[in-house]
Amino acid sequence: MILDEYKDKVDEWLKQYFVGKGSYDKIVYEAMSYSLNAGGKRIRPALMFAAYSIYCDNYECIMEPACALEMIHTYSLIHDDLPCMDDDDLRRGKPTCHKKFSYPLAVLAGDGLLNEAMNVLFSYSLANGEKALKASQLIAKCSGADGMLGGQVVDIISEGKSIDYDQLRYMHSKKTGALIKAAVVCGGLLADASEEHINMLSEYADKLGLAFQIKDDILDEIGNAEELGKNVKKDAGKNKTTYVSMLSLEECQKLLEDLTKQCKDILTVLDGNTEFLMDLTDFLLYRKY
Repeated sequence: MILDEYKDKVDEWLKQYFVGKGSYDKIVYEAMSYSLNAGGKRIRPALMFAAYSIYCDNYECIMEPACALEMIHTYSLIHDDLPCMDDDDLRRGKPTCHKKFSYPLAVLAGDGLLNEAMNVLFSYSLANGEKALKASQLIAKCSGADGMLGGQVVDIISEGKSIDYDQLRYMHSKKTGALIKAAVVCGGLLADASEEHINMLSEYADKLGLAFQIKDDILDEIGNAEELGKNVKKDAGKNKTTYVSMLSLEECQKLLEDLTKQCKDILTVLDGNTEFLMDLTDFLLYRKY
């Protein structure tokens, strides 16, 4: 599958990025690199590459913004795992950053990855002009209080409470969906897709983000910790409202399949090579980790 090729390219770029960095502060670079290179699926960069590849063949020319997005995603995982948040000790099959390095260094490693991502995006924008700047602005917006961070806030204040479907949907459209949407839409922007196609990619990404979260909720309930590389049944243990707790496993599976079909229906209307994005859509439906 093309996902393996995308993942290998991203892995190599990220491994090389921190080589030789740091002096007296070298340990924070080690912590950043540890979490960044712990074996993630690289779904967000892959989605950006796949969306870009609908229109252009040379996806490696957008490696920088794709990897910046992965830095932002990894920073969010480091902070999610902290004792003040989800208090997890396992991520991607390895000890979480604060368990490996310390609570203070994990906080700083997360901060460092967010700032490093912005440095990568600024440099890319300076070299590639307005469309790169627009993509970078979208990534920054989707990472902040009106995006992923805002969704995390709603998650925190909703813990232990019963929330309705609209609030649950809002929370995950931001916490999980925002970076997925940034990945897909930025792939289109960087490939000079038409405004009509950008709007269709945006709709696709909204549906895919919801499907991704529903699958995560299903896996948290019935998944295998060894395959997932993280602890399971965490949400139930914290009395969090999820799609599984609000609906049922059967209803969630049906909704997941419906959303996947809707995503693929949108892709069939787009002119261009949507094969890679189709494959990724199916992978996210059937994944076990």
